[in-house]
Amino acid sequence: MSNIDELLSEFPVIKEMQDYQPIFWKNPDYQTVENLPVGIEHVFDAEARFQRFAPYFEVAFPETLPMHGILESPLIELKSMKEVLNAQFEHQIEGDLYLKADNYLPISGSIKSRGGIYEVLKFAEKVAIEHGGLVYGDNYAVLNEEKYHKLFSGYGIAVGSTGNLGLSIGIVASKLGFNTTVHMSADAAQWKKDMLRSKGVNVVEYNDNFTHAITEGRKQAEQEPTTYFIDDEGSYDLFLGYAVAALRLQTQLKAQKIKVDEKHPLFVYLPAGVGGSPSGVAFGLKMVLGKNVHPVFAEPTHIPSVVLGMMTGLNDKISVYDAGIDGITKADGLAVGRPSRIAGKIMKTLLYGIQTFEDQDMMKNVVQLHDSERIDLEPSAASGFTILDSVLGQLKEDGYPLTNASHIVWATGGSMVPEEDMESYLADGRNI
Repeated sequence: MSNIDELLSEFPVIKEMQDYQPIFWKNPDYQTVENLPVGIEHVFDAEARFQRFAPYFEVAFPETLPMHGILESPLIELKSMKEVLNAQFEHQIEGDLYLKADNYLPISGSIKSRGGIYEVLKFAEKVAIEHGGLVYGDNYAVLNEEKYHKLFSGYGIAVGSTGNLGLSIGIVASKLGFNTTVHMSADAAQWKKDMLRSKGVNVVEYNDNFTHAITEGRKQAEQEPTTYFIDDEGSYDLFLGYAVAALRLQTQLKAQKIKVDEKHPLFVYLPAGVGGSPSGVAFGLKMVLGKNVHPVFAEPTHIPSVVLGMMTGLNDKISVYDAGIDGITKADGLAVGRPSRIAGKIMKTLLYGIQTFEDQDMMKNVVQLHDSERIDLEPSAASGFTILDSVLGQLKEDGYPLTNASHIVWATGGSMVPEEDMESYLADGRNI
């Protein structure tokens, strides 16, 4: 890691970040050409695997029956929330505002139901084909039978998490029969730990940050030859599971007659923690929808790990703690001090920019969405709203045609939050 004084001299905005001021970082390499290590064919491969597992989900998780075993969330237009925001914004939302409601994804109620579950499925399929006689043409509902539960019980799956990734992996891996361990940082909400334990998952708690939890989890898994470690800091399988969202969103845009072209640009606001899930989604969107979709990341001022990594070009070689930033946020899903090894590198030409925000504004947005649309999000999932005003100002400055634009805030989690916790979030927001 470079000396922080040298970095301050090269990137003076880091001083503002150290003072916890909201900043916008505009990606200087956006829309330039670069060879990427993955392509659209890898996204189609991931989608095909989800399709093969659909019959399994129908029997193992009956809540997926209405969607025929496919894990997907609705795209919801937010007319009332748009009015609420426009009443307080300096820069008006001229086009339409939507919520990609991953808070309603089945099984674990968050965006992690894509990447986390996908990597579990890929490993389960490999084990079942190599040691259980499964063939690609089988009805994968057989994986819910005792024969496969017994096979999978000879293997372990482990992950480090601040909460939602652990939930998605823990619930599905445990249901399949794997010995499942989730290493959780101090930021993880208690209800997430309780839920995992109720599903038979071994939860290891650390009174420390995410980077410590994932490092310890990785070390322990390395000592157990039959344990598969899902690495949130650098997994392409997680990344591609998230990217599948773009194929699904394309279908929803067509169904709702939402145009995406030069005169009708699409702006997508994604909360970023380690950066894996928003990067996977953004990558998929750029592959599927092309140059007229523009992804933007949202990060808390107290833990802006992805912007620090991308701005300096150091990516995972720098953490917010190296820059003297405290890493304390109410957005537990974003409480990651060191970014993913792959997110910044792949986003180098695909990400429009990153806006940081203050926790108190995010808590207000949780209340506003609840009051205006009767939709409940956990705090980090509301951060796309929190950056909208600032980003709109930047988009206007850059000359984007906004009159007929569409804006999608990606809601990364919330439907599984216990009622008393949700009441506490709303009380916090109202106090502000």
